[in-house]
Amino acid sequence: MAACEGDLARSMACRDGHAAAQLKLLSVFVIFFTSVAGISVPVLLARYFQGKPLYDKAILLIKCFAAGVILSTSLVHVLPDAFASLADCQIASRHPWRDFPFAGLVTLFGAVMALFVDIAASAHAEHGHGHGPAREEQYLRVGTQEELSGKKVMDVEKVENGEELLKIKQKLISKVLEIGIIFHSVIIGVTMGMSQNRCTIRPLVAALSFHQIFEGMGLGGCIAQAGFSIGTVAYMCFMFAVTTPMGIVLGMIVFAATGYDDSSPNALIMEGLLGSLSSGILIYMALVDLIAMDFFHNKMMTGSHIWLKKACFIALLLGSASMSILAIWA
Repeated sequence: MAACEGDLARSMACRDGHAAAQLKLLSVFVIFFTSVAGISVPVLLARYFQGKPLYDKAILLIKCFAAGVILSTSLVHVLPDAFASLADCQIASRHPWRDFPFAGLVTLFGAVMALFVDIAASAHAEHGHGHGPAREEQYLRVGTQEELSGKKVMDVEKVENGEELLKIKQKLISKVLEIGIIFHSVIIGVTMGMSQNRCTIRPLVAALSFHQIFEGMGLGGCIAQAGFSIGTVAYMCFMFAVTTPMGIVLGMIVFAATGYDDSSPNALIMEGLLGSLSSGILIYMALVDLIAMDFFHNKMMTGSHIWLKKACFIALLLGSASMSILAIWA
């Protein structure tokens, strides 16, 4: 209890609603532009390399860097913050929060939920592209042509179907990943918007700007590989860029309407639960759909391309390190 009183005294010494409001309004614009910059870089690089011999290798390196960023975000930023929110002395002394590690449970639920969505969407895509009367009729037609054209058409058809399913899988990964990141961005924004502590907001503005750059690069690398239309790419980039600023504005509105700040018990509980859910989603996506998919199932990682595997591993480490270092400040 004495620790709580000490934390409260330090918080009150830095409490300045007017100065905090000015810093938050500045952060809305700064974080928006840094988010745009972060997510645009890999997308523009992919457009630049498209059609060139190194295109596939460049996209793979960007995606491995992205996987490191996402994994570090989930394990070094989101999950510790979620545990800290639910371990706050205002929460940990209450029933049922003191009796069970809810942050770990909700993280588990997030990972299992991401797995379920992944399985259901993949099954739907495979059923839609590999079964049904229309597809059976197409195979029948291809089989007839095969007899007339030297048994080559069926192989071409299988390759095209495999590439089509891969693109669908990559698009699914990008969309689910963006959902997990948006959860995280909303939490960051609302927490900052509700805060009246100028001492914590000032360093957060700079730290979150770099945070959004690296997280944007992670998501942008996945979007670039998925092959979305220009309109969809623009929409996904825009949604990432505005989520944290909108969260800040929402947090300011919540504080004005209710008087709850970022240290209120209800705010801490919501922050902990949503952060845990987001962390579970991001951990699953980083390990299963990004790292495992590329390092164990990508043809470019086998055979004579051993140098590419080493380069991808270095990119993964750089992505993880860049995001982990930011945890010193935010």
